[in-house]
Amino acid sequence: MKTLPNFLVERVRLTPNRVAVVKPNDEQCTFKELYDDVFQHAGRLSAIGISKGSHVAVLMSNSYEMIVTVHALHLIGAVIILMNTRLSQQEWEYQLEDSDTSYLLTNLRSDRFKNVKVYSFEELQTVTPNSFDIQKTVRSEDVATMMYTSGTTGAPKAVIQTYGNHWSSAIASMLNLGFKEDDAWLICLPMFHVGGLSTLYKSAIYGMKVVLVEKAEAQSIAKAVQTHQVTILSVVSKVLTDLVTLYTRKEYTHSLRCVLIGGGPAPLPLLKNSMEIKLPVYQTYGMTETCSQIVTLAPEYMLSKVGSAGTALYTCELKVLNQDKMASPNEIGEIVVKGPNVSKGYYKRESSSFNDGWLYTGDMGYVDEDGFLFVVDRRSDLIISGGENIYPAEIEEVLVAHKNVLEVGVTGKDDVKWGKVPVAFVVLHKNTTVSKEELQQFCKEKLASYKVPKEIYFVESLPRNAANKLLRRKLLELQPGEEK
Repeated sequence: MKTLPNFLVERVRLTPNRVAVVKPNDEQCTFKELYDDVFQHAGRLSAIGISKGSHVAVLMSNSYEMIVTVHALHLIGAVIILMNTRLSQQEWEYQLEDSDTSYLLTNLRSDRFKNVKVYSFEELQTVTPNSFDIQKTVRSEDVATMMYTSGTTGAPKAVIQTYGNHWSSAIASMLNLGFKEDDAWLICLPMFHVGGLSTLYKSAIYGMKVVLVEKAEAQSIAKAVQTHQVTILSVVSKVLTDLVTLYTRKEYTHSLRCVLIGGGPAPLPLLKNSMEIKLPVYQTYGMTETCSQIVTLAPEYMLSKVGSAGTALYTCELKVLNQDKMASPNEIGEIVVKGPNVSKGYYKRESSSFNDGWLYTGDMGYVDEDGFLFVVDRRSDLIISGGENIYPAEIEEVLVAHKNVLEVGVTGKDDVKWGKVPVAFVVLHKNTTVSKEELQQFCKEKLASYKVPKEIYFVESLPRNAANKLLRRKLLELQPGEEK
């Protein structure tokens, strides 16, 4: 039975005086100072009845208090259910019941939750700490966290994430990107998603400073990068687009050695624009079920494999299947992955997505002759029009290359003749105009005719989740009464 040390306890033993967290107000604390706060808070949580194995939901936005709460629950040995702060009351209640949660720790108004014991961080400060058994070691197969999938296909499911999953994810990432003593990783992705939470664990495992910003907003990120000499940053396409625009307009010096982009295929023009201003962008591929990235481009391939998510990380495996057969190089199929960072399944549910250690992701992509993965799209977002497969990301990549287009979302719309046809929702750069016909002609020069959007709607913004990932399933809700 493999055991692991508690990540924070072990880090305090090794390097107690290193800076652990830079708070949004620029105040810093060391790992020892963080541990002292965590130990006190764990005592308070114990005093209200939380113990090893308790299912405890955390509904908090990125903050030092959330970091303390997560580590404190691990110190006790509770199972943490991370909840999205942007969901509806009904969605929260579904997740609380489905996950068998007994306690909810939140900074939101607490009187709206009736069937669980609810405490705010502030309320807990008045509780006298209890003595409790510190979980200095854990079994690698013990459940550490659970996170709900977005539910694009059916009801949301809780992904089981073990301590071994989180440990393996952190080590595989380090073996790909390397680690330097002065590394500082900025957290702008929400920590209730695996991209943000995984950085918190990397901090304790590596002995690395993390820098918190309150919002994933380009100006705040650029300022924090410059002020605190941030070296690593994880973002999604929307945030990177804003950063590229900002760095183009203003003179910023930055210490970044790595900008990881995930959350779906990045448009090729965006990657090229990043290269032009010397932003070291590496595309990644991962999901909640893989505890963050499982495929990432290695630094030496940044220029030669633009657009690729890279190869499977150390100890991980990757294959592409087309109708259950291994796809040929450059043949599109379903991405299937395996590794010690892959979840063992969903809470209280059987799923055909997990088979003999392999995770069938539902994502579409291909591997080139050199074994590099190129992610095409979500299978659930696939548009089948007259028997032809259309991948929205391909159309989005073409449209976003137009000089007046800031961002694009493409989805399928019901059509009597073709079954589905692609339609595009376009956000333009400020103070620019372009007609629907011009954009369609722009597409015709680069795409097959059946891929050209049949309708183009100009909108102010696109629907996104808390991690800024595009929600294609909500695009049709933006249709105006008349085309513009």
